[in-house]
Amino acid sequence: MCLGIPGQVVRMLEGYGDQLALVNVAGENRKVNVGMLPEETFDTGDWVIIHMGFVVEKTDKAGADAALAGLKMMGSGPEIGNPGEIPKVSR
Repeated sequence: MCLGIPGQVVRMLEGYGDQLALVNVAGENRKVNVGMLPEETFDTGDWVIIHMGFVVEKTDKAGADAALAGLKMMGSGPEIGNPGEIPKVSR
């Protein structure tokens, strides 16, 4: 497993070589590229792990929760009381 941000597919976007998905990340919709996983198919509700704007892993809810727990442990995840907050990296 790589270090990345979990998100849930809202829908695939037309065009762009079928490589863009709209993904809900911490309450915000983001366009991400799925082209690094050409063997995978993506549907609404699928969970993914995102790194640098690219989907690097297709996962399930448990995998997404584990990724978020790892981010929180490192101090980079949103606080439990703020589920819509975008993760901030501490330096």
